[in-house]
Amino acid sequence: MPLRDFALLVAVCLVWALNNIISKIVVTDLGAPPLFYAAVRFALVALITLPWLLPAPRPLWRVLVVALLMGGGNFAALFIGLQTASPSAAAVVLQLGVPMTTLLSWLMLGEKLRWRRGTGIALTFAGAMLVMWSPDGFALSTGLIYIALAAFLGSLGAVMMKQVEGVKPLQFQAWVGFSSIFPLTALSAAFEPGAVQAGMSAGWPFVAAVVFSAVVVSVVAHTAYYGLIQRHDASLISPLTLMTPLATILLGVVVTNDPFGWRMAVGTVLALAGVLIIALRPNRVMPLLLAVRNRDQ
Repeated sequence: MPLRDFALLVAVCLVWALNNIISKIVVTDLGAPPLFYAAVRFALVALITLPWLLPAPRPLWRVLVVALLMGGGNFAALFIGLQTASPSAAAVVLQLGVPMTTLLSWLMLGEKLRWRRGTGIALTFAGAMLVMWSPDGFALSTGLIYIALAAFLGSLGAVMMKQVEGVKPLQFQAWVGFSSIFPLTALSAAFEPGAVQAGMSAGWPFVAAVVFSAVVVSVVAHTAYYGLIQRHDASLISPLTLMTPLATILLGVVVTNDPFGWRMAVGTVLALAGVLIIALRPNRVMPLLLAVRNRDQ
């Protein structure tokens, strides 16, 4: 890989990691309602990518379902989870998306599942479970349940995406934005009274976070990542994207004061080792899944 492309991949991973921290700050310190934050973010994505919306890809119903799973559904669960989960813990639990995608690919696409991937799946689940463990016993916090749900929705969408052909990255982003605005707006109106006022009270930091998330993360970084996987083998790119959870954990400890004890350390090693084993033998949906999982953890 040329040094320029490697530097671009590092920059993309850092942007994704930074956005994880920013999202945590938005829904906690700034007090922005998570569904409202997701709705505004996708409204801006839809506006920016509007020129790529048409002609509509086919089959349209599948594109809408996939876009909603990987867009509104994924991010709604993620932002709700980040209200109580730390970015570091979320970064580890989100790695469940990789074995989930492998299992769904096996069930839905007929992908082969051999012992090496099985080992990777077991290690990833073990690492995530260790992060959720407490000295008093197994502690599935509400936040981490939502994070795991976000991983599952993104994985299901990634697998279904392989059954849609000819959709370019910016066109897909346009449909993600378009399909996510309306359900997120309706849910926010129903379950987050005063959301608009809360967003306005958050002021310019909220606006800056939305712009960063929509423009830099969804449009620029995501498109750059797809360019990289088109130029290089997925078995090279996929393992390198593990820089994102590592950077998220580091930034979480430094910026948001995330706790980092032995359980987090061992759980992180196990989960990332499992992901690495799976990524080194990628299936047909792995590059797409890694993009989904990492762009906004």
